[in-house]
Amino acid sequence: MNAVLHFIKEMHRVTGAALYRNLFGMVTSSFLESIGVLLLVPLLGLLGLVSLEVGGGYFAWAAELLQGFSPMTGLCIVLGIYAVTTIGHNLIQRHVTIRSVELQGQFARKLRLDAYRELLQANWPFFLRKRGSDLVNTLTIELSRVLGAINTFLQLVASVIFTVIQIAIAFWLSPSLTLFVLICGSILAFASRRFIRRAKQLGSQTSQHAQNYMAGITDQINGMKDIKSNTMELTRMEWLEELTRNMFREQVDYIKLRMNSQFVYKTSSTLLIAAFILVCFALFQTQGIQLLTITVIFARLWPRFTSIQANLESLSSMIPSCRAVLKFREECVEAAEKSLTGMTETRRLPIRHEIECRNLSFKYDKSDNQYNLKNIHLRIKAHSTTAIAGASGAGKSTLIDLIMGLMYPDEGHIVVDGEPISDRNLLAYRRSISYVPQDPFLFNASIRENMELIAPGATEQEIWEALEFASCAEFVRGLPQGLDTVIGDRGVRLSGGERQRLVLARAIIRKPSILVLDEATSALDAENERNIQEAIDRLKGSMTIIIVAHRLSTLRGADHVFVIGNGQITEQGGFEQLAANQGGYFGRSLQLQTSPHASSF
Repeated sequence: MNAVLHFIKEMHRVTGAALYRNLFGMVTSSFLESIGVLLLVPLLGLLGLVSLEVGGGYFAWAAELLQGFSPMTGLCIVLGIYAVTTIGHNLIQRHVTIRSVELQGQFARKLRLDAYRELLQANWPFFLRKRGSDLVNTLTIELSRVLGAINTFLQLVASVIFTVIQIAIAFWLSPSLTLFVLICGSILAFASRRFIRRAKQLGSQTSQHAQNYMAGITDQINGMKDIKSNTMELTRMEWLEELTRNMFREQVDYIKLRMNSQFVYKTSSTLLIAAFILVCFALFQTQGIQLLTITVIFARLWPRFTSIQANLESLSSMIPSCRAVLKFREECVEAAEKSLTGMTETRRLPIRHEIECRNLSFKYDKSDNQYNLKNIHLRIKAHSTTAIAGASGAGKSTLIDLIMGLMYPDEGHIVVDGEPISDRNLLAYRRSISYVPQDPFLFNASIRENMELIAPGATEQEIWEALEFASCAEFVRGLPQGLDTVIGDRGVRLSGGERQRLVLARAIIRKPSILVLDEATSALDAENERNIQEAIDRLKGSMTIIIVAHRLSTLRGADHVFVIGNGQITEQGGFEQLAANQGGYFGRSLQLQTSPHASSF
């Protein structure tokens, strides 16, 4: 319940006094509704159906008040009060309902924005530890269940307020009878605790099933080509059949729980009311009009008890989601990058002389003594082309992530023109970098929109210049809608070479000081590789270029090559110098890749 209360406190901070005004409106609405029930007594008296004098208390007071009026006048007064209170109740309830939706919608919007902002501000290692599908599940399904929990909690508060008012009126009419009913109701509520505990367990299963479903479906859609080509359709269907069978069982179990608890509560309520009437006649010697009024009040009150029970069960089933979202946000805040607190900053950090990696050491598992990179020291001159080579798992990608400022080294510094990169200038440094990955990512939007996302305000002429520079203007002109052609999820409607060139154009339009190419040509055919290489050659001297590549022949134009092995720099020098050393990793690998039998199966 603490997780639910945390979000209620957040809602209070967002809505302020409006939340209390709405609660006051609920109280007023419940009070006016209760007045309508009390008017039943004088109305029956005026109609001659009961005698008001025998009831005592409120009943005698109502009889004395109406004695000074004729029956018709008294009836008009009672009906007038009834009409005014009922209309007032309906108007207030209308306003409270609309305002509740507005307040909850306002908080829902802020909660979604805050959660996504915290996610965006988390550092890169946070995303390396998490499955993307789990993040999507938290921001969609779990967040929706949190909002459902808040709505249920407010409904619970409204029901409790109404119940308290009705109980207060019942106490005013007959304290002894009311106390008898409350004791019976408390015993029933105590006995129903197991339903609430079971609802919480089923809520945990719901969250787990939703997470597994989202993860499995996301992975399989992303890997559909592998599924089709390896004829895994049957095994994937078996996985989904088993998961949906468990989800179905969980849903049926929850409905059975709800119906069982409602049956027990309603049956007990029926028996309790019957026993209540019997006790009234046998023990309390209750008068008919008093018994009738209290019976009417409790007949209206018991459905509220049932509603409270149902709300508690529903709220308990949503508590695991509240905990999951709260934990997610706490982890995001813990992993937040301080430099991103000024995300509106547009300043760029120019690279005039060099980038220096000064004695860098880094490990992903902070509790382990084994470093992924150890004592890396290198210099990258401004406007030069630098290559980083090495075997898979040697630490190339880790080094690139450190150079780009996506991760902080455990030891050492990234230094630009003599100034260490820190929280103060990290964002400006990142703004000066463009990155082209091995697996190019494009948004499911038009080419124009993809270009404008990274360079807002870019003119059409600037877009075409970038496309020309990246050797992709020709194929874009041949598309049905040109720049306005929607390219599909991750650019699926384009070939691999077209996507790669388009991503390069998108990187160029940003006009970066540093261009990082991470295996940008490894999956391309010879023609597309040549097109990309020609585009890169045209960029030489205009910006600092860092190339990571397995295909070492593509590094011939590099001014300097660093070879990474086992997390350390094992070789460095010019391309020809390293190629001539047949005893080193670079020379041996280059000879293997360029030998006549390198491409044989």
